[in-house]
Amino acid sequence: MKKYLIDANLPYHFSLWNNEEFIHVFDINDEMTDEEIWDFAKENNLIIVTKDADFSGRILLSNPPPKVIHLKIGNMKMSEFHSFINRNWSLLLRLIEENKLVKVYNDRIEVV
Repeated sequence: MKKYLIDANLPYHFSLWNNEEFIHVFDINDEMTDEEIWDFAKENNLIIVTKDADFSGRILLSNPPPKVIHLKIGNMKMSEFHSFINRNWSLLLRLIEENKLVKVYNDRIEVV
């Protein structure tokens, strides 16, 4: 069962996201608008994982679903990105269970 919708601004080829819990926007329609992504996630009760601030702002005015994990980590080399996400993913999953928004920075994590 799918639980996470990975936005187009995040890598498609990433081992952590290569299982049945994840679906990438590219697997649905790589030309989806933010509105379409939001609606798809809401209809399918998926958590949006993104670098796009629009989703973070929208969830502040809405109640889940969807929930949002907003990665505000800037540009990283792919190896650094993989290492960072792998190191923090378990914590992010625990935090998103109890919150509607998890903002992830290089040096801290904030929840709403």
